Amino acid sequence: MTDAIVNDAIVRLSDIRLSLRSAAGPVDILRGVSLTVDHGRHVAIVGPSGSGKSSLLAIIGGLERPSAGTVAIEGQDLSALDEDRLARFRGLHVGIVFQSFHLVPTMTAAENVALPLELAGRNDAGQRAAEALDRVGLAGRTGHLPAELSGGEQQRVALARALIARPRLLLADEPTGNLDSHTGDTIADLLFEAADDAGATLVLVTHNPDLAARCHNTIAIEDGRIAGAPA
Repeated sequence: MTDAIVNDAIVRLSDIRLSLRSAAGPVDILRGVSLTVDHGRHVAIVGPSGSGKSSLLAIIGGLERPSAGTVAIEGQDLSALDEDRLARFRGLHVGIVFQSFHLVPTMTAAENVALPLELAGRNDAGQRAAEALDRVGLAGRTGHLPAELSGGEQQRVALARALIARPRLLLADEPTGNLDSHTGDTIADLLFEAADDAGATLVLVTHNPDLAARCHNTIAIEDGRIAGAPA
């Protein structure tokens, strides 16, 4: 059995299901989601809180394993990879920006950004981190800890970290959700510009209709399914 699936889309999901255990029994988070995303597209995933948007993004990024169904990224069937190989694949092909930044508090901005390349054994991680921070306007803040940065600056660091390996797929989970409107607009501009400059595909989860309107396509999730899809 080959690890790869012949695939001209960067993302291909087939009948994705996710069930989680609870004291009351299994909870169905995703209930048969199938979709494809072509290279270079900007796609927004929208829907009410609790509909499964962030879980779907986590499955696309290989952070969560589905209970059933197939996930293929860049033609690679993620179910064929063990955890170590999945982490290496994700580090090379997927950049992820979270709402809550997820920076290491004891590391400087430059160290946070360099971390993915250092884990991959790259000897140019420091130089690449400085370049990435410069691209997001933080050349003068490389030595600052996260606690010494504003929310907008922390999100810029998180964006630089997501971009440092030049991934073909960029995922963002409510990237402006913890920011004021002006700062959020700035981060959104950087996000779309970075995706376009890198020729990367962008898939983002958002409650912001203006942010969703900037994307080529919008996918609405309701009760664990794509809205309008057959049950």
